[in-house]
Amino acid sequence: MVKTFDELVRFCHERNVEGVDLKFVDLFGRWHHLSLPFKRLTEDLFRDGEPFDGSSTPGFKSVEGGDMVLIPDISTAENDPFWDRPTVSLICSVYEADTREHFKRDPRGVAVRAEKFLVENTPAGKSLWGPEYEFYIFDSVNVREDVNESYYRIDSEEADWNSGSDVKNLGHKIPRQGGYHAIPPLDCMANLRAEMAYMMQEAAIPVRYHHHEVGGPGQSEIEVMLSGLLEMGDNSMRTKYIIKNVARKFGKTATFMPKPLFGEAGSGMHFHQYLIGKNGENLFWGPEDEVCGLSQLARYYIGGLLYHGRSLLGLTNPSTNSYKRLIPGFEAPTKLFYGLANRCAAIRVPKYANTEATKRIEFRSPDGTCNIYFAMAAQLMAGIDGIRKKIDPAELGMGPFNMDIKKMPEDVLSRIQNVPATLVEALDALQKDKGFLLEGGVFTEDTIDAWVSWKLEKDHYAVRNRPHPYEIKLYFDM
Repeated sequence: MVKTFDELVRFCHERNVEGVDLKFVDLFGRWHHLSLPFKRLTEDLFRDGEPFDGSSTPGFKSVEGGDMVLIPDISTAENDPFWDRPTVSLICSVYEADTREHFKRDPRGVAVRAEKFLVENTPAGKSLWGPEYEFYIFDSVNVREDVNESYYRIDSEEADWNSGSDVKNLGHKIPRQGGYHAIPPLDCMANLRAEMAYMMQEAAIPVRYHHHEVGGPGQSEIEVMLSGLLEMGDNSMRTKYIIKNVARKFGKTATFMPKPLFGEAGSGMHFHQYLIGKNGENLFWGPEDEVCGLSQLARYYIGGLLYHGRSLLGLTNPSTNSYKRLIPGFEAPTKLFYGLANRCAAIRVPKYANTEATKRIEFRSPDGTCNIYFAMAAQLMAGIDGIRKKIDPAELGMGPFNMDIKKMPEDVLSRIQNVPATLVEALDALQKDKGFLLEGGVFTEDTIDAWVSWKLEKDHYAVRNRPHPYEIKLYFDM
């Protein structure tokens, strides 16, 4: 890792760098970039920043006051492998152009403030995070949306719908919802995923493993080792970038959309997490808990996540498509409870993580449409709130439940909160229960209001107001 400007210059000269790419994330979790010639790489860039138009960045500024600056984080310097000419990539934070104060809506700034709030208000010195990256790899995606037509057509060489097509077929097709840990030749994506994982490791993103996921037509997963909140936010943006660009180099396309295919497994982004004490100890480890092996602090943390679960989903599941995944029958959580090794629970305590070094929890509701920095910061703030207020999930009837949700007694099931059924329901919950996010100025009221307003207008109403192709099938003859 580069730490000083002199080290950065040496890094660039060793690689004959010709360009500098500045990357930054908008309010809703998408990367943007602008590129400079190498001669513009000076120490002034890290002090004064590079100006840009914040009014053209979704969720940032209005047109009459859009001037902002990008200040690179020198520790994020790396070679960008997808440029034809040698290019160094730097991830930037966003600052006000006049005061050089950190822009309050900048997602990286929210992550930094959340980590600071954790250290100041709990026994923890650090939080560790490990999202699971689930995604589909397709061969083609055709989309058309106009006043008189609306359709999409997706294709995958693995899909069983191609088993009877006239093109060359070799007979190896994965049945629907039958792709979990499929092996070649059924798994046509193995070499592609291996290249993704290799490039991630080359980029100092430690990979745990990769495999074919449940979804037959190309669903994949890459899992990484845990790291700190800001680092994992940056690494997640880099991981998505690598996955999508490697897929493109192979003539394919990758998507983190939660439910691109009806009747197939959806793609989540499960967050493994735990807290490290100021002396380096795992604060979630509690061998006296004979059921889950969790400390009381960990149970309070879980209580905070579950108590604020409905509002959390307004940030962790922020697309209309998110709620097409959160339905019964697909190992996607529909109820806010926790349990040991229970994959229908919103929070699973992995059974194999049974030592002080490995003990952690997994929040299974989120998906890849989230702004990764906001999603982790919001989960952390909910957990901190649980610790500070001693929210015990057992007292709230939220677990631990170690049985299939379909076998739960109705009187128990009825007392457990449902996850929101729609995006508008989640956003309403977020507006009503946002106080825990505003503590310590981690999130601001302005940031939450801008998020909700944009999501209602650009996502919820935009989808609600358009006729759906299936409605023609349902109602045309009425």
